[in-house]
Amino acid sequence: MSKVRHVLGISGGKDSAALAIYLRDKYPQLDMEYYFCDTGKELDETYKLIKNLEVYLGKKITPLEAADGSHKDPFDHYYEIFGGYLPSSRARWCTKVLKLEPFEKFVGDDPVISYVGIRGDENREGYVSKKSNIQSIFPFRQNIWSEDVIKQVLNNSSQSHLMEVCERLIDDGAIRSRVLELLSQPLSPRFDRHQKLSLLLDIDTVSFNKLVYDFLQQTEYPLALEKDFPLIDNDDILVKADIYRTLRESGVGVPEYYENVSFEVDGKQGQYARSRSGCFFCFFQQKIEWVWLYEQYPERFAKAMAYEKDGYSWMDGERLEDLIKPERIRQIKLDHIAKVEKYKKKDSSPYLLDLIGDEDDGCISCFV
Repeated sequence: MSKVRHVLGISGGKDSAALAIYLRDKYPQLDMEYYFCDTGKELDETYKLIKNLEVYLGKKITPLEAADGSHKDPFDHYYEIFGGYLPSSRARWCTKVLKLEPFEKFVGDDPVISYVGIRGDENREGYVSKKSNIQSIFPFRQNIWSEDVIKQVLNNSSQSHLMEVCERLIDDGAIRSRVLELLSQPLSPRFDRHQKLSLLLDIDTVSFNKLVYDFLQQTEYPLALEKDFPLIDNDDILVKADIYRTLRESGVGVPEYYENVSFEVDGKQGQYARSRSGCFFCFFQQKIEWVWLYEQYPERFAKAMAYEKDGYSWMDGERLEDLIKPERIRQIKLDHIAKVEKYKKKDSSPYLLDLIGDEDDGCISCFV
C-alpha cells in the first residue's frame, strides 16, 4: 500500500503562500511537500516569495518545469510548438501544459492530498483533478471538502448510511438530533445539495467533517488510506484580511505586486496594483493591470508586446501597441478611478483588490 502524500502548490500568490504558513504552524505533523510550476515568465517578486517561504517552512519548494531539458524556458518552448498561437480564455494551453501536466507527473499514481488556498470569502470551487488518486482539500473554507466528495456524501442513496454514522459518532445529543433531522430530508428541487450542506455546516462544522471522513473510509479516495486526519477538527474560516496578516506577521511578506501604486490623471488621484501572481502577460489581466505592467515593468511589457507580432493578441479587440497610446492610457486610468469610486460606496474594504477584482475562476488552475 502506497503512503499518502500531502502536497501544496505555491503559485507566487498570497493565498497559497499563506496556506503553507498556516498548515506548517497549525498542523506540523503533516509531512507536506511543496512544489512550484515555473513557466519562466514570472515576475521577480514570485521567486523572492518562494525563497522567503523556504526559509520559513524549513523545506525546499520543488520547482516543476514543463519541457525539462529544453534550451528554451517552458512557455517559449510550447509557444513554438503551438505555432505562435497565444493562449486565451478559449484556448488555455498554458494552463494545461505548464501547470497541470507537470503537477500530475510530479505526483504520478501515488495517493495524494492536495491542499488548495481558496479562501472562506470566495465563492468558487478551484481545481479538482480528474485523476482518482488526487483529492483536494480546502483548509481556509468552512467546507474543506471538494464538490465531488459532497455530491457523493449528500446523495439520497447515502442517506441511511449517514444517519447510522451520525448516531455512532456524534456524542452531543442536541447536535446529533439536529443533524439527524437534516439528514432525514431528501434532496429535491426545493431542497438542493448546497442548501443542505450549508445547514449541516452551520449546525456544527466538526461534526459534519466526522461524517464525511467516516464516509470516505468506504471509498477509493486517498483519505480512505489515512487512519486519522487532523483537519477534521478544523472549523477556521480565513478571509483576505487573515491572508495579509499571516504573510506579514510571519515575516515572509506580501509580494510587492499586490501593493498599491499611486498615479494621477487629469488632476484625479488613483491607485493600481496587480491582482494575480503568475505570468506577467497573463491574458486574464484587466486593462488597468496592463497599464501597471507598462509603467512599472516597461521591459516586461515590451516582451509581452513582442509576442503579438504574428497577428495574435493577448486581448480580444485590442493590441498592446494600441493600449499604451497616451489617450488610451488616460481613459483606462479614468475608468479605473470611476470603478473604484463606485465600489467604495458599496464596500468599505480597505483592499484595492476587493474593488478591482481578485484572481478569478477563469485562472484558478494556475494558482493552486
